[in-house]
Amino acid sequence: MFRKLMMSLLVLTLAAAATACSSGNAEAPASAAAETPAPAAAEEKTYQYYTAEQTKAAIENNAEIILLDIQVEDEWNAHHIEGAVPTYAYPVKTPEDEAKLAAILPDLAGEQPIIVICPGGAGGATRSIDYLMAQGVAPERLFILENGQSKWPYEELLAK
Repeated sequence: MFRKLMMSLLVLTLAAAATACSSGNAEAPASAAAETPAPAAAEEKTYQYYTAEQTKAAIENNAEIILLDIQVEDEWNAHHIEGAVPTYAYPVKTPEDEAKLAAILPDLAGEQPIIVICPGGAGGATRSIDYLMAQGVAPERLFILENGQSKWPYEELLAK
């Protein structure tokens, strides 16, 4: 008996749903909004990092890497890793900052890793990488110097 009752309720529910869907009424029932799945949450971006130790080893082994320094000019003049390419693009929040990165895009051609150096290894570096990826630079080539220039422990590799 219980089974027949459940089957009847199921049939009635399906019939009501089919009638509501094909009624030609342009307005959706009030409950439709509650049933609409929420849009998928945006995927959290992930970034690749080079530690100071990995970067030092790459420099000392003459690995083919690009050190892309986005520090402002005053910070660049005060301290930067020997061989780094200056852009002065920090904080990479305006079209003018992005234009500074755009100017060096031709120099980034190739397959070698690009290590972005910013003051702290955070926001400016991630915005730089986002910009470079939007310009077609392969994401697998892009890295951030972990903790940035401010925590660089190897003074012997700084430009004098």
